[in-house]
Amino acid sequence: METYWKRNLIVLWIGVFFCGMAFSMVVPFLSLYISNDLGIESHLELWSGFAFGITFLAGALISPFWGSLSDKYGRRPMLIRSGFSLCAVYVLTALVRNPYELIAVRILSGLLAGYVPSAIALVGTNTPEKKVGYALGIMSTASAAGSIIGPMVGGMMSKFVGYREAFLLSGAVVLVSALVAVFFVKEESFDRSRPRSHVLDDLKEAAANPPLMRQLMIALVVSSSVMVLEPLLTIYVLKMGVSHSDASLSSGIIFSAVGIATILAAPQWGKIGQRIGYRNTLIIGLMGGGIGNLLQVFFHNIVSFGVLRFVYGLFFAAVYPSLNALIVKATTANFRGRAFSLNQSANQLGNMAGPIAGGALGGWISIPVVFVLNGLLLLITAVTIRLQSRRAVRGASDGEGS
Repeated sequence: METYWKRNLIVLWIGVFFCGMAFSMVVPFLSLYISNDLGIESHLELWSGFAFGITFLAGALISPFWGSLSDKYGRRPMLIRSGFSLCAVYVLTALVRNPYELIAVRILSGLLAGYVPSAIALVGTNTPEKKVGYALGIMSTASAAGSIIGPMVGGMMSKFVGYREAFLLSGAVVLVSALVAVFFVKEESFDRSRPRSHVLDDLKEAAANPPLMRQLMIALVVSSSVMVLEPLLTIYVLKMGVSHSDASLSSGIIFSAVGIATILAAPQWGKIGQRIGYRNTLIIGLMGGGIGNLLQVFFHNIVSFGVLRFVYGLFFAAVYPSLNALIVKATTANFRGRAFSLNQSANQLGNMAGPIAGGALGGWISIPVVFVLNGLLLLITAVTIRLQSRRAVRGASDGEGS
């Protein structure tokens, strides 16, 4: 393990980068694809939210199953399976002719996905224990780095070439992730004679671990908060006065602003977390993210809005590395792969609920009000974590006194 964990970290970072890039390429123009190519004019916000969210619901339901298989047969086979499957799904997405076919393909995408959690689980279980927190912190920047390039590439491709061609390019990009797993990833050999765990047993073991359950609940809330805005930002950009032909490119740049901030800030937050504690770092990230969402109400110019999203990203970059590190601290090494699979399910449920809620709210109330509700959700989560920490410290002190 000592000899190849660094190489795994590098090549898996590259694989997750390309996988995240392929996914984020679609984000700026999926709503426009539904409107222009598939002919949906009414209830566009709801259709967009459903198309985003249904993928994550399917992924949340299937993720524990893939996690159980990966603990039995290894994470590398799961990387190869999901990489090639996603490539095929993006090609199919380019061929759909109506919104119902799109929904079916998006469901298939969720059922066959799993590259990112498999990569994180492989790093978490094939890295020396004292380096696990550091390695997972580095891995948390890979998707963010992909999200920097992806929206801009997707926005430019959809503007100058076409939406369907952009989906084909996404398939080619995720194919790189599959080839990385085939030729460069090395995994510690597995004892395939051991019995495969059952999902229900994994859930029972997780339920008996209160710190892990708290992290899973926070992951669900955080991912919901992020994704509630995904189907709305492109529409919000249009309402700022950006032309329809430039909307996907402008949205791509705004999406990328958060990713750029994450790459710049995440390593620093990792160092701060080691010094002041990952829980405190998580609270700071949630507070900054909540305030950033509230301030979005007051920015109606595309440039100033993009700058604010960048500043929001500088703070929110603390959240996911802190959550990953807290999951590592809350679990044993032999359960860690399944713990990250359950964490992926929590994230997927949030990723599903967020776009659907955002699409529904965007059709019912104004988008700035959605920003306010989102900010309040993050602030309440941060305050709750802080109060729980104080109660835990007070309980420990009372126990020592008795």
